[in-house]
Amino acid sequence: MFTFLLVVHAIIAALLVTVILMQRSEGGGLTSGGSPGGLMSARGAADFLTRSTAVLAGLFIAMSIVLAVIAANRGGTDAIDTSLARPGTSAAPAAPAPGAQPLDSLGAAAGNVAAPATPADNAAVPLAQ
Repeated sequence: MFTFLLVVHAIIAALLVTVILMQRSEGGGLTSGGSPGGLMSARGAADFLTRSTAVLAGLFIAMSIVLAVIAANRGGTDAIDTSLARPGTSAAPAAPAPGAQPLDSLGAAAGNVAAPATPADNAAVPLAQ
């Protein structure tokens, strides 16, 4: 049900974008001539597109609210992706092996820390202006 409503929502969004892009900025959308009294005259087309935009916008907002309520009440798990999780594993870090030296913040064993390398002379590098 949720997937179906999501597809309908995407179709409504695409139709809304299409109808908005068909309108002219002056309010005379789909003006290609025709009789002044006909259904698809300049005025009739502009009214049709304006009404279509209002209806599609209302449907889009209503569908957004419905989808938000359904998604909140789905009762899913808090985990986003559990497809790679193995049963019986935990997220806690593993304890170090007995007799192993603790690591410092750089990942080197304590006592085996070499002096950090000094940077090369940067006189040849131009400064940003």
